[in-house]
Amino acid sequence: MSTNLLSIEESAATGEVAALYDYFRTHFGRPDVPGILKCFATHPPLLKHMMDLSESLIFADGALTRRHKEMIATLISEQNLCPYCADSHGYFLRIHGASAQALLAIQSDDLCSSALSAPEQALLRFARKVNINSHEIDRSDVEEVQRAGWSELQIAEAVHVAALFATFNRIANAFGLKSQGMLALYDEGNGAGHSKVKVSQGSSQ
Repeated sequence: MSTNLLSIEESAATGEVAALYDYFRTHFGRPDVPGILKCFATHPPLLKHMMDLSESLIFADGALTRRHKEMIATLISEQNLCPYCADSHGYFLRIHGASAQALLAIQSDDLCSSALSAPEQALLRFARKVNINSHEIDRSDVEEVQRAGWSELQIAEAVHVAALFATFNRIANAFGLKSQGMLALYDEGNGAGHSKVKVSQGSSQ
């Protein structure tokens, strides 16, 4: 639940928003609508677009694998001090095969850690610059990531993911979404904690 601004709770949803929530639960097989979508629901067309975008870009393999997207999502969310997104995407990163050491490296902005491969280090450094100093990016930055083994299509997708999460982070923080404690449950279950989490992420967080 958001604490700063009104979001549309499932019990209060009517009309187009209620229909979109129902579609989300049915289409994605999730019992609950995630908090970030409730923030978008104040503008129903935006809610629909964000559901479509999440399904087609964020929560699917594309030019980048889902795991690499979750690496970027977690890094950007940590940089932007977004507890809601950092927790949920750190959880998804672990679910998609990243080690505890890799997660810790990303959380602590240690992008030279041996827990990350050399190509991952290069990709994450680039994503960090997209978030912090995008106005300074030039062709040499792209070529550096290419030398690490990434294609232009993959680099473009990294830009999209990093920029989208910069937006998601600001929305979650401004609305006042708090951490759901998903990583703690994962750790408590020694990797099986996802079975204990009340699934409320679906195609979003």
